[in-house]
Amino acid sequence: MKALFFLRHYNDIDHITPVIFKWVDSGHSCDVVLLGKKKFIRDYRIEFLRKLNGVHVVHVHELLPSVEFIRWRLQMLMLVRSAHDSIFGPLVKYFNRAYDFKKREPVWQRVTNCLLSYSFKEGEQGVVVFDWIERNSYICVEWVETFVSMARNIGLGTVSLPHGDSPHASQLIRRGEWVLEPDTSFSAAGMFDQVVVPNELCSVRFRSLFDNRKIAVLGSPRYCDEWLTKLATILPPSPLAQTDSRLKVVMFLRKANYTTFWEEVGEVVQVIAAFPGVELAIKPHTRGGWKQSLTNDTELQRLPNVTMINDAVHSVHLLNWADVIIDLATSVVYEAIKAKKPVLAADYLHAGRSAAAFFMPETELRCRDDVYQRIAGFLSDGCEDFYIEEHRQRFLQEMMDVGGVDVLDRYVKLLEA
Repeated sequence: MKALFFLRHYNDIDHITPVIFKWVDSGHSCDVVLLGKKKFIRDYRIEFLRKLNGVHVVHVHELLPSVEFIRWRLQMLMLVRSAHDSIFGPLVKYFNRAYDFKKREPVWQRVTNCLLSYSFKEGEQGVVVFDWIERNSYICVEWVETFVSMARNIGLGTVSLPHGDSPHASQLIRRGEWVLEPDTSFSAAGMFDQVVVPNELCSVRFRSLFDNRKIAVLGSPRYCDEWLTKLATILPPSPLAQTDSRLKVVMFLRKANYTTFWEEVGEVVQVIAAFPGVELAIKPHTRGGWKQSLTNDTELQRLPNVTMINDAVHSVHLLNWADVIIDLATSVVYEAIKAKKPVLAADYLHAGRSAAAFFMPETELRCRDDVYQRIAGFLSDGCEDFYIEEHRQRFLQEMMDVGGVDVLDRYVKLLEA
């Protein structure tokens, strides 16, 4: 069977690559069309996919005439939320009213026809796969709705796969969120035949917005054992040098639109940096990290044992390098939990309740004293036996291996169906 996968950015490449690998390993074929920046064609996971029999990777620009690509891209940019929120917002809104859907639709249809005819012969069965599409996505919902409708009209299945996990066990986590009610930005996912989530915690965001029969809970493709074993064989060499530090700590930051108490984050950095023999690496979010105040804090940048990590260093490299991970509610730390590396859930540094602290209370940092005592304890006693194993096993079973360890097989069966 043939599949057409669309990938937009770092996160969905990270989480959907395992599904593509298993899809062709099961005897199927697929096209992978990159919709984001062209630089991702050099991503090590994309390079891995390009070497697999049955996979063809291409950037959308290569499939469209230049004029058509520019029209498609301009329409896309005029409809995404970032354009509406910019200083040009009033002008953008005026343009969209004047150049309405009826005028935009022919471009959407021509691009869709081009992509569908590229991947599928007339009458061929298959499935079209996007990641989770939200109302504020980089790729505007209007075009995806057109694509899904036209794909369905020629008998293709349509599926939305995870581009991440749910690092929060609470809902009011972003700036400007004041009412505890469903987030309608996720309602766009209702256009698909099936929406896949890794666990029940993730399903909460969708269940009140559309027919629950569309939701499939299949476990995490990114953090399942099969993919972690494969990932270790394709990961490029780490650019991080080994040092004589007694304790290596990495801190992962969230996107800027999540409510984070940056002043206290800076204080925590100072607390950790004050310990002799401790080295701290800070990884801003892969999208929009430059917007975070900590990234531009010159006082912290002068600390000799603190390093701000750029996008050239993959998160996996940092997880392998670190002895301890400080988490501001990011699912990237789930790999460390699986490896039994200590994860400190710094819930008091942000507005949410992390899934890690919810399932494993022993991971939670509740104040600055906790930070100090934890670091001092790791230095004096080591990092072994950090978790209550019963808590960790429940986390693994309910967050990653839902339904059993054969996670990727379940994804393939759903796409086949």
